[in-house]
Amino acid sequence: MNNKLFFISIISASMALTNTLQASPTVYIPLGSANQIIRVDAATDTITATYTGVDNPHGLVATPDGEYLIAGSLKETALKKDQAKDTPNSKLFFIHPAHGHVMSTIPVSGWSHHQAITSDGKYVLSTHGMRGAISVVDLEDNKVIKTVKTGPVPNYTIITKKNKRAFVSNTGNNSISEIDLQSWKVIRKLEAGPAPEHMVFSKDEKTIFVTNPRAGKVSAVSVKNGKITKTYKIGKAVHGLDIGDDGKTLFVSSKKENKLVAIDTVSGKRRELALNPAPYHLNTIRTTGKVYISSRKKSIIWVVDQKTLKVVNTIKLPAGEAHQMAIVEE
Repeated sequence: MNNKLFFISIISASMALTNTLQASPTVYIPLGSANQIIRVDAATDTITATYTGVDNPHGLVATPDGEYLIAGSLKETALKKDQAKDTPNSKLFFIHPAHGHVMSTIPVSGWSHHQAITSDGKYVLSTHGMRGAISVVDLEDNKVIKTVKTGPVPNYTIITKKNKRAFVSNTGNNSISEIDLQSWKVIRKLEAGPAPEHMVFSKDEKTIFVTNPRAGKVSAVSVKNGKITKTYKIGKAVHGLDIGDDGKTLFVSSKKENKLVAIDTVSGKRRELALNPAPYHLNTIRTTGKVYISSRKKSIIWVVDQKTLKVVNTIKLPAGEAHQMAIVEE
């Protein structure tokens, strides 16, 4: 082979490999009681960094460019008798992964369950279950600018791609609140099934899939009319929920029945994988064909292939338990 062509071939192969590696998502995972957050390389399923200085992080989001993380906390200080109920007594943690530490904290009223972030990276919405509200943080001003009452025990929030609406599951009254992101007002209540928690949109955002842990099922809710159109029986203590890379397969965990369930929402085909103990939070890792599923009782994450529904790897955590994951696509 001509030497010049040989070296061009080597360079081209090297560039292709580099581009492949750069395209692998980075997954940030809060470890709850371990008071830390880890960074995982989704190409190799290896832990590449650890961030401390956070208190019992549960909810977590990343800005779209991956420059910052915002973690909620399940820790709060007790209010004194003379303090108002909306007195800030917990924190959001603002982390700069490249610098490797917490840059600042943002005071909020009540511990935070889950976080959501607008696609432009401007606003973070946190659910405060015991306050019946969500807080809205403007990341440019680094402070809470709105508190929106949604209903008893708000749990999870999802936001439309165009940042026009947010939907919040209210575990305490079996509803989903629709919020207009211009006025920051609740404009509608949707059905949600009993005690709704985690949610995910269908690919076209016309349907909201929501877990009903006490009933052991997932409900499909029409965004247009706010009614439940279908339910899927999963198993006791449904928890984690996400949709696959194909845009049609739901992945759902059942803690008490120790299994992962995959349901094709078009054909109705159902598959199951035994995972023991207590499969918990889960996320599909876009572009990799993988699902990450944590255990509630053991410091591990199972890595499952979406197509074969087989465990292809296991990530051993340093401590704690994995909760809401934040994925940054490179």
